[in-house]
Amino acid sequence: MTPAEVAALFRVDPKTVTRWAVAGKLQSFRTLGGHRRYRSSEVHALLADARGERQGD
Repeated sequence: MTPAEVAALFRVDPKTVTRWAVAGKLQSFRTLGGHRRYRSSEVHALLADARGERQGD
């Protein structure tokens, strides 16, 4: 997922998503062009955690 897509889910600025990646809150990987991308499964797990939900409930 792109930073903009993640930001839209959390309703934050894309720069906030980048800060989360730098802080280790969310793992990212880089494309060949140097852009950050995020795994959908990790994003949705973080979103569930932010909402107070647990995985598997």
